[in-house]
Amino acid sequence: MTTQASLIDELERALSNGNDAQRNEMLARITDLFLAGASRYSVDQIGLFDEVISKLATAIEVKARAKLSIRLADVATAPAGVVRMLAFDDDIEVARPVLKDSERLADPDLVANASSKSQQHLAAISERKSLSEAVTDVLVSRGNRDVVHSVVRNAGARFSDAAFRMLVKRSSGDDTLAMHVGARPDLPRQHFLGLLEQASATVRSRLATENPAAAAAVEGVLSEVVGGIRTETRRISSQYATAAAEVGKLKQDGLLGEAEVYKFARENRFEEATVSLSMMCGVELDAVERALQDRGHEIALILAKLAGFSSTTAKAILLLKTADRGISAQDLDNALRTYEKLQIETARRVLGFYRTRLKTQGRGANPALAAVG
Repeated sequence: MTTQASLIDELERALSNGNDAQRNEMLARITDLFLAGASRYSVDQIGLFDEVISKLATAIEVKARAKLSIRLADVATAPAGVVRMLAFDDDIEVARPVLKDSERLADPDLVANASSKSQQHLAAISERKSLSEAVTDVLVSRGNRDVVHSVVRNAGARFSDAAFRMLVKRSSGDDTLAMHVGARPDLPRQHFLGLLEQASATVRSRLATENPAAAAAVEGVLSEVVGGIRTETRRISSQYATAAAEVGKLKQDGLLGEAEVYKFARENRFEEATVSLSMMCGVELDAVERALQDRGHEIALILAKLAGFSSTTAKAILLLKTADRGISAQDLDNALRTYEKLQIETARRVLGFYRTRLKTQGRGANPALAAVG
């Protein structure tokens, strides 16, 4: 950069003696120089621009910083330090352009920003072309209604299981959000079912109309009072197809056992745990899924007992099935004490009754554990 020395001299004079107009003019000249060769500069040269522009940016008015943010937002080699400084500016007009578009902001920058800045900052982040699970976790948990609606509509956003669970929870009473969440192709099936359970009739009807792939599941919820999802709806689930292939291979290789089910449950892999229990207990997949969706714990404990699982694995299964709503320590202890007393023959008898009820009465009510003894 042949003009380096003269620019630095002018910079020092502008910072020490110049007025706002002179600083703004200096910033514009240096930014022009950078943009003219942005794709050709070395790392060291970009570092020099970073230092120079940062010094000027701290001494200029908001309007000039906002203009700088706009000019750098879509530049792939923009000085990273300057971009971060602009992103964390309290004035949203300064922060928004880089928060929304700059590739120079890494996930740790975005997480830190979303964790500490205003809802307007979060809204800008929610509009980025792509968002990782680490970032959306913060947006979903900390963002207000506008932020959550925005990030759910973002096709480039990825969500963790915990974020989807939170989105379903926040959809309660918010038909617009419920529609956006239910329309996402990456929504795991168990969360889609949970969404349908709490959704209004209007949302269910619109989901069936606008998302043909989900129509069968919606119809199942409507006809069976939010519980008996028919077997054919599972066939369209890519999550279940993947789980069936993985678990089937484990079984074929003689590797499907308690350790695998425990791992699936601890990792909140609902479909894999469901398919595993079905295969190990010789019980219809529909019955196992319903048992893990029910609020009562009886049938899930019976399945674990029939599979010969320890209390540790039974506990993991209970935590999996209550992941969306939680379970108190007292309820968990009571369930595990019941599990210890449960006899295999009693488990078989009650499960048989449960399966008969499912076939004859749709979802049916779970038999009370008082009958278990």
